[in-house]
Amino acid sequence: MIPQWVIEKKRDGHALPPEEIRAFVSAYAAGELPDYQMSALAMAIFFRGMTAAETAALTDAMLHSGEVLDFSGWPRPTADKHSTGGIGDKISLILAPLAAAAGLAVPMISGRGLGLTGGTLDKLESIPGFNTRLDHATFRRVLAETGCVIVGQTDHLAPADRKLYALRDVTATVPSIPLITASILSKKLAEGATTLVFDVKCGRGAFMRTRPEAHALAASLLDTCRAMGRRAAALLTDMEQPLGRTVGNAVEVAEAVDVLRGRGPADMRALTLALTAKMTVLAGIHPDAAIATRELTARLDDGRAWEIFRRMVAAQGGDARVADDPQRILPQPGATLEVSALRAGHVAFVDAEKIGRVVLQLGAGRRRTDDRIDPAAGISGLVQCGEAIVRGQPLLRLHARSIAMAEALRAEAAAAVEIVDVPQQRPLLVLETIA
Repeated sequence: MIPQWVIEKKRDGHALPPEEIRAFVSAYAAGELPDYQMSALAMAIFFRGMTAAETAALTDAMLHSGEVLDFSGWPRPTADKHSTGGIGDKISLILAPLAAAAGLAVPMISGRGLGLTGGTLDKLESIPGFNTRLDHATFRRVLAETGCVIVGQTDHLAPADRKLYALRDVTATVPSIPLITASILSKKLAEGATTLVFDVKCGRGAFMRTRPEAHALAASLLDTCRAMGRRAAALLTDMEQPLGRTVGNAVEVAEAVDVLRGRGPADMRALTLALTAKMTVLAGIHPDAAIATRELTARLDDGRAWEIFRRMVAAQGGDARVADDPQRILPQPGATLEVSALRAGHVAFVDAEKIGRVVLQLGAGRRRTDDRIDPAAGISGLVQCGEAIVRGQPLLRLHARSIAMAEALRAEAAAAVEIVDVPQQRPLLVLETIA
């Protein structure tokens, strides 16, 4: 394999054979091929794209650049969910124990937040003692004991993706659907799940801003899963407005616990049930979506999913009392500030991007990958579209290190909420289901 010939072929719009893709990725992962040649190929892919067969070959090459977990013979079907990221998206914290309560094994490898979107690992690490870096033996033990485990990517799982992801970030090749697909699936397939459900978000609070972009990514993910022999489905979901009433890290854990106790915001419950039902039907646990939703609702409301969450937290070294009293166990802010409505009316819109920018400035997110986050920072009590409000009613509550920091962001936070005179209907949350 001559690297420059591979680059030249893709530059000129030709399809690459699987053996050339495998050789290129293998050489890069082994350090035998310099960053500048991988960058050149990534840029060629960015402009020329890839066929479904090429994307599957790239995914397979990145997947097998490291260890692949094998759960064949496991007593439960393995399944996982991946979200493309959004504002207030804490679904994984609820879905993993709920799916486990239904009889699935959920070996979940999650990521950290960057930019406006939060990361599951950052949320979980706001729980004192929670360990997201487990060796393989501990990973399997926790999965066997609780039915679910949530960890970060290790150095041994899909190492080619780790190197290429960092390179894409600094070479302006992140928004490439074949590269995104291979990055997501190389990690997800390395964890050993045989059934995958994707929550592909679109809107101003998501990476894919438009519905056609989100649909194209979903189709690429499903085509590649099909080519690699995995059962998969995707839900296109709205991310014009935040999900739930909290955005941050500790505040989102507290809201997730609330949903696991049979309460919580309606949109959080609805999306969790929709995604988990799709997983259980695909994996053969339930015969159809109606039965799955009924059974899963029961497990959410009777505490079975909550108990598994509690056990998972304990098994991963966290303070399990967070499941009983989140406010006492989770980090608390130095100051809180209520942002109140200046007029009566109806909430017409809550801008996810603006809310995300406020939360980032409060310290709950990262501008760079090495930034330290404030786990207590964020927003709670956020109003939602369709609600009637009176003048002086709180629109949201800012959680900050100091009252001065909160005051400085008061006007920006208030500007994220649009209030009108006429009643409003909430928009659809699930825009489309693709199987």
